[in-house]
Amino acid sequence: MTAHPPAAAVRRALPPAALVLLLAACSSDSGTADVRVPEPGGEAAAACRALAEDLPDVVDGQERRELDEPSPYAAVWGSPGIVLRCGVETPAQLTPGSAEYDAAHADVVGVNEVSWLLEEESGAKRFTTTEREVLVEMTVPDSYAPEVNPLLDVAAPIDRHIPLSELYRQDDQDTPEDGEDPGDAYDGHEHHH
Repeated sequence: MTAHPPAAAVRRALPPAALVLLLAACSSDSGTADVRVPEPGGEAAAACRALAEDLPDVVDGQERRELDEPSPYAAVWGSPGIVLRCGVETPAQLTPGSAEYDAAHADVVGVNEVSWLLEEESGAKRFTTTEREVLVEMTVPDSYAPEVNPLLDVAAPIDRHIPLSELYRQDDQDTPEDGEDPGDAYDGHEHHH
């Protein structure tokens, strides 16, 4: 696994044409949603598949819809579509070297143990998880204001299936065992009694 920048790693901005497809979550004549689906590999793909199995049928009161091409890496609820994509790239704002890199001014919100980068888009808010090994993006149209509400419904499954980046994990070795005196835990220094 690669280390993410300490400012909370996330996903690269999409090209304008792809962004239009993503934000529109266009409906085809069959009533299914057309979404640009990521293509994660390896452990990221496995984490996204586990997440897909645990996503709710209803988000912010909106029923889950079928995708044009069924995939464990994307989900849509309601119309206009609230779009979740799993296995996305780090946003440009959090990608060192990109023209948009500005981690110091990133707008990060926490929702039930999951932190998200908030980006303003035309007609929507895009949230991308931070501090996770695999990045999950949720685009919420402005018509669902407050746009943070759908994050409440997906936070628990994300927390269960998308592991924290190594930088943000609680190191079990640093935590005293139940019943153990915290003073007895090895802290890297010799203690002379």
